[in-house]
Amino acid sequence: MAEQITLPEGVGESADAPHGNAVGPGAQPAADGARPHGAEPTGAKPDAAVVRDALGVGIAVGLSGFAFGVTSAGSGLSLLQTCALSLAVFTGASQFALVGALAAGGNPYTAAAGAFFLGVRNSFYGLRLSQLLALPRALRPFAAQWVIDETTAVTLPQPTRRAARIGFAVTGLTLYVLWNLTTLLGALGAEALGDTDTWGLDAASPAVFLALLAPMLKSTTERVTAALAVLLALGLLPVVPAGVPVLLSALAAPAVLFLSGRMKATGGEAATKKKHTQTSTQTSTEEDR
Repeated sequence: MAEQITLPEGVGESADAPHGNAVGPGAQPAADGARPHGAEPTGAKPDAAVVRDALGVGIAVGLSGFAFGVTSAGSGLSLLQTCALSLAVFTGASQFALVGALAAGGNPYTAAAGAFFLGVRNSFYGLRLSQLLALPRALRPFAAQWVIDETTAVTLPQPTRRAARIGFAVTGLTLYVLWNLTTLLGALGAEALGDTDTWGLDAASPAVFLALLAPMLKSTTERVTAALAVLLALGLLPVVPAGVPVLLSALAAPAVLFLSGRMKATGGEAATKKKHTQTSTQTSTEEDR
């Protein structure tokens, strides 16, 4: 969270190929002249709308860098260490997990391990985004730095590869610049800003991510999987190191898919048995006549 992946329109096309010559799964080549050159494919989202949505996410989440800067400074990290974390790590949940553990007096190695486990999920995001974006090899190492919750949530729902690339690039750039800027300001003004809990900035990132995720849960299976994942994460939170509950909550996907498959198989067997019984009854009735 195996799941069937439905790729947005345009995925599977060569980056230089004209629209209508898709070679991806289920692609239907369009007849010559079916779409004027340069026209947007059916269902395409205007670039301005993609940029607007991406900027909204980048700005809303980027402001929570204030909370990280203050928290990091309060945990004993220097200004240079705080800014280096945001520049190099750039994944808010892992950064908060690290400085939170240090602030609580935890072992630095244990804190780093928890942050690492929490960041592993970005690797799975990368597997999915590599198909959707199909970036040139030279750009992939740089794009990998921006593979996080927010860029993934903005990119996946886009209907075309062009929209996906724009959403990923604008969200990543906006969030990276603003996150690092507010981290610096938060670390510099830690004493003046005070307790970030009173500002609620630390809740901005998860709140925005949930708002982006909720509309994507369209089927019953997806909603059940999400609910079970939440229950697993909350239940494991007090008993395992930071970051591990998020990884273990991914077990909700295969569990739900297994149970769904069993229910369908059982339902199919029952339907077959019922049909066989009806056929036998009808045959007996005809023989009696």
